Amino acid sequence: MAQVLEFKLPDLGEGLTEAEIVRWLVEVGDVVAIDQPVVEVETAKAMVEVPCPYGGVVTARFGDEGSELPVGAPLLTVAVGATEASAAAAAPEGGGAAAEEPSGESGSGSGSGSGNVLVGYGTGAPAARRRRIRPERSPVPSPAPAAPAPVAAAPSPAPVAAGEVNGRQGPVAVVSPLVRRLARQHEIDLRQLTGSGPDGLILRADVDSAIRQAGQVGQVGQVGLATELEARAAAEPVAAEASTARGATAAPAAERIPLRGVRGAVADKLSRSRSEIPDATCWVDADATELMAARAAMNAASGPSGGPKVSVLALLARICTAALSRYPELNSTVDTAAREIVRLPGVHLGFAAQTERGLVVPVVRDAHTRNAESIGAEIARLTELARTGKLSPAQLTGGTFTLNNYGVFGVDGSTPIINHPEAAMLGVGRIMPKPWVHDGELAVRQVVQLSLTFDHRVCDGGTAGGFLRYVADCVEQPAVLLRTL
Repeated sequence: MAQVLEFKLPDLGEGLTEAEIVRWLVEVGDVVAIDQPVVEVETAKAMVEVPCPYGGVVTARFGDEGSELPVGAPLLTVAVGATEASAAAAAPEGGGAAAEEPSGESGSGSGSGSGNVLVGYGTGAPAARRRRIRPERSPVPSPAPAAPAPVAAAPSPAPVAAGEVNGRQGPVAVVSPLVRRLARQHEIDLRQLTGSGPDGLILRADVDSAIRQAGQVGQVGQVGLATELEARAAAEPVAAEASTARGATAAPAAERIPLRGVRGAVADKLSRSRSEIPDATCWVDADATELMAARAAMNAASGPSGGPKVSVLALLARICTAALSRYPELNSTVDTAAREIVRLPGVHLGFAAQTERGLVVPVVRDAHTRNAESIGAEIARLTELARTGKLSPAQLTGGTFTLNNYGVFGVDGSTPIINHPEAAMLGVGRIMPKPWVHDGELAVRQVVQLSLTFDHRVCDGGTAGGFLRYVADCVEQPAVLLRTL
């Protein structure tokens, strides 16, 4: 007998409680295999493809693209063992699937579920939470909360129900992928067709007939549309005069943009930072001419095929790790409940990256153990993942200090907001030629503004000033950094 299993939105890790549906990867009536990605969702951390732990025919989807669902909400339902054809396509190597209680959690011992709902985030349920249904009982699953319970399909060549039930998509009596693809290409709604095959199975002839009927209706509709346009054209002057006479001028409505996904997470974190952290900012201008010359010499020494080039951001990151070893107060966090400052043993360096989805802060793990070349390679790797939306939540959390290079936007200075719960952030403006007194004479030098925002609870201005002055000295005289290498 067929069994309809409900797959719920799994826990995506890192304390996330909701996700936005970006794109459905399957349609109702499609045959899916175990662990096949069925939907792409966006969380406050990253874009994730969610695999389904069941193999069978998709009978319903919950939520439109752009809608937001909480963790544990129904995502879709799958008819497992609905037809021999579906079972063969969904699980060619599996035997008989054991009946399970419909939920978003699956055990590892059932042929209908893999247990790997989202690999790497531990969403599989313990075996003790599974229960088997006695063979003599009807394998009808428990109803989902606030939604009608899916009805198990009869053992026939395809699901026999068509149309919609209470506004929800139902199973479609189609077996052939060719028929489904033909219907999609011609925008034919299979739920509105009555199949001429056995037990109401929709055949290609049924779709061809619907395509021909749609073409005839389109021709008739064009004639009616022309008549309607003529009537509207005649009525427009009258309506315009009436509107002018009333003096009615409709004011444009304000646009409302929901704060959710990455934008919402950034808003929450910045608001919390401003409300909890008593921050202060200090800044200094530095002559970066020698730093730029040192970078050019490094890249020239590597030769045409000597490896990746060292970026300015990588050099600044290496300077930051050296400065944090001298001023560990800024590589800490505050435990508000315990009223304690927690100095962290390692530097996990975050860097701000602007993407199409908004501002994200990937984290270079154990930056204090890396040299400039290693840091640069990791920054390049994480930046590429950020641009393609493939950063995992683990790669966006756990930072202890953040480097913000807003100079790429063509600005000189800023007062950065600390990335909660960190204690400090270094901002870097653009490096540009400016008049500068060098060796007692006025000269044109490459000048950059550095700004440090710090949590005044973890240190006083003297420590913050010492950190910033050391960074500026390394920028102006890169040889200073040799003492810490």
